[in-house]
Amino acid sequence: MRFGNKARFLAVALFAFASQSGIAAAAQCGNDPGGFESWKSQFMQEAQAQGVGSPGLDALSRTSYAQSTIAADRGQKSFKLSLEGFMKKRGADTIIKRGKHMKDIHGAMLDGIERQYGVPPGPLLAIWGMETGFGGYLGNQNILSAVATLAYDCRRSEFFTKHLYAALSLVDRGMLSPSAIGAAHGEIGQTQFLPGNVVRYGVDGNGDGRVDMIGSPADALASTANFLRAHGWQPGAGYQPGQPNFVAIQGWNAAGVYQQAIAIMGEAIDGG
Repeated sequence: MRFGNKARFLAVALFAFASQSGIAAAAQCGNDPGGFESWKSQFMQEAQAQGVGSPGLDALSRTSYAQSTIAADRGQKSFKLSLEGFMKKRGADTIIKRGKHMKDIHGAMLDGIERQYGVPPGPLLAIWGMETGFGGYLGNQNILSAVATLAYDCRRSEFFTKHLYAALSLVDRGMLSPSAIGAAHGEIGQTQFLPGNVVRYGVDGNGDGRVDMIGSPADALASTANFLRAHGWQPGAGYQPGQPNFVAIQGWNAAGVYQQAIAIMGEAIDGG
């Protein structure tokens, strides 16, 4: 998963996100497994025409319809809970307790991230705990199959087509293994970035010359801070509802209960 120089990084970003409006029109979306292989065949032709290389095309050819991804996409019931119910279901007390411990363990790393991006440890650790239990569970779905399934599915085809192109570009560059496992919607790594967000916001947090969202907490947390900064985070400002930095947390996840939970847990971890 090595990034090259800045020009290569920008090339990946431009490739993944340049003018998607004319890319996916020909491949016919569907709402059941029946049309997936036909869609995949069409999409592979389009992807090749758009410059996807042999590694990406080969990886795409081996994807399969992910029924469990569709089930998860249709059944996100926890976001309909009250804030209290959501916090209880997600284990907020445990996240806060472990988050404080992680802050002690990773203090130097987190201090460095705050100096560079302006984001304090609390919200980063709350996100890390909420998303994967501090790296304890990264998911059980093949990332490419999940993203390809959602690109095929008519409900949000345009949105996930962009992330599929990003994922294929990551495969082409050796930044993502075709067999990599992630969450139900194809999220990658310790803080669960969608492929396009790896392209846009992924950074090398530990200085080893690689961006490894799966194996490196430093890379994942620095990338998360980079994401929040890009979504309006102001160093030193508050991040509770109504405060300036809450808008950055809103950029991370659209669910109101999730946003509030991150703000509450983050403040508790930061000692508020």
